[in-house]
Amino acid sequence: MQYEQRAYARVKFLELMAETYENDFEDFFHRLMCSRYPDFLDVRTAGSLGDMSADGLTLHSRRLYACYAPQTVKPSKIREKFDGDLAGALAKRSGQFDTFVFVHNDRRGVHPEVTTMLSQAAADKPALRFEQMGGRRLWQECMQLDQVTAEDVLRCEIPIKEMTFGIGMDDLKPLLKQLQDLRTTPDPLMPLPDVRIEKLDFNRLEGEAREDLLRGMRQSHLVDAFYEGTMRELEHDEVAQGFRVYYEQVRRDWADPEDVLWQLQMYVLGNAQPRRKVLRAAFVVLAHFFERCDIFEAPPAGWQPGLRISA
Repeated sequence: MQYEQRAYARVKFLELMAETYENDFEDFFHRLMCSRYPDFLDVRTAGSLGDMSADGLTLHSRRLYACYAPQTVKPSKIREKFDGDLAGALAKRSGQFDTFVFVHNDRRGVHPEVTTMLSQAAADKPALRFEQMGGRRLWQECMQLDQVTAEDVLRCEIPIKEMTFGIGMDDLKPLLKQLQDLRTTPDPLMPLPDVRIEKLDFNRLEGEAREDLLRGMRQSHLVDAFYEGTMRELEHDEVAQGFRVYYEQVRRDWADPEDVLWQLQMYVLGNAQPRRKVLRAAFVVLAHFFERCDIFEAPPAGWQPGLRISA
């Protein structure tokens, strides 16, 4: 899909998440996962058996999914649901899964109660892995669908026409705002590790694109500072995964590295013309995920400029 189509699909996804609860949310989750994974089993209730404490199972990755999507979120109800689903899965589906995934519809991120429960469950049951799957991860799955399948999952037509979107990933808005508000000036003499320069060479990033990333690198530590702390670490990982997924998509469609960077810039900011300070903040974000190797390719060991190895 083109950027404008992905952005339109994102709007429809957010609308769907805002108005989809309980059984409707579970139906959406089943449509999405069945479209993405051939080995996904969309478990339905069956009389007195119910769903045997699973809303979905994947055969190969051995994941068990438990959905929770109420209209009103209450911490006590979250814990009750989590503990009940986990206990039921261990009792009724022992040996069928290695990872327990708590799926929810909280668009604001991960509720603090969920992070506490996951940490405690991982400590109490070290033989199992525990994950959560909220809006960010659900959207990352949607991003990997082709247009026809996405239209079926989102229950809407995705038009092919140019539109202007003033913001790309809304999850990045708080980070961009903080980077703008800090108004710090990068130190032009700050040394940069050679590996980052080699990566720029390896990916053939030159001219203004190269300079924009280099300037961003001198302030990329501010992104680490933003995500520091237990409550934001999971968000950091999910945002990074979103960048990896989107990068893999656009690099298949765009051969020129500068075009790839342009597409990633729109992923952060949208396709409207941004103010200069907003654009500078976006390149700090892009530089951060460039350094982490979530976007663009890392050069192989021993690579030097001039060697005939292409990114």
